[in-house]
Amino acid sequence: MPGSIDQLFCVKDRVAVITGGAGLLGTKHAEILAEAHAVPVLIDLPAADPVARAKTISETYHVPVLSLTGDITDLAQVERMRDEILHRYGRIDILINNAANNPKMENREGTNFSRLENFPLELWEADLRVGLRGAFLCSRVFGAEMAKRGKGVILNIASDLAVIAPDQRLYRQDGRADSEQPVKPVTYSVVKAGLVGLTRYLATYWHESGVRANAISPGGIYNNQPEEFVQRLSKLIPLGRMADKDEYKGAILFLCSDASSYITGINLVADGGRSCW
Repeated sequence: MPGSIDQLFCVKDRVAVITGGAGLLGTKHAEILAEAHAVPVLIDLPAADPVARAKTISETYHVPVLSLTGDITDLAQVERMRDEILHRYGRIDILINNAANNPKMENREGTNFSRLENFPLELWEADLRVGLRGAFLCSRVFGAEMAKRGKGVILNIASDLAVIAPDQRLYRQDGRADSEQPVKPVTYSVVKAGLVGLTRYLATYWHESGVRANAISPGGIYNNQPEEFVQRLSKLIPLGRMADKDEYKGAILFLCSDASSYITGINLVADGGRSCW
């Protein structure tokens, strides 16, 4: 068993695959692992430009960072990316299932399509395809590789809305009829709750193979949202504010390292206390 603090949190040279790796949170996951001398692998679509993101992280933290473009909902592409990682590094130690569509709430053609009654079936299928099918395929392909080696970590990025319902009052706009009020789309809650279920399944499925699976449910991250929204949400949080985008780094390192060696199948809720109320 590791003894010192440095050993507990050591992820040096561990190969960490991060889906949606060029996005806001994906980049932050990669940064903390790079700072701890792991080897991040950023997987994202070409439009997200994971190549540029990987270059910046590598130059900042002086570690190798691999970028791969591909569609995680396509089994053949996920297998190709696995083969490329193994060819380059010979191992996969960590998988962070971070990729997700970010369903918007804006009106479309005069109809508030975010509302349940209007939500397009094609958006439902697209959001679940990325958020759940993608996480399943990556867990299956990369997780099986870890199981062969007898050790690994899968971390699913869920949300506080995996454990509580969206408070749709946060999104209300003055002067609009109830039927036209924007809401948090249904797919967000369904995908994030599904990831928590997947976490528990994986934790018990591979319990004899040395693969641990956990989830983290972040609360709202401040990203220049309208001030009225920020104030409304902050009143629902015991800590009185939204999270800073760097504020989850410690939890990510903890759950990816041997410091959490006796933790599997849990959902770490990091929401500033919001779900306590």
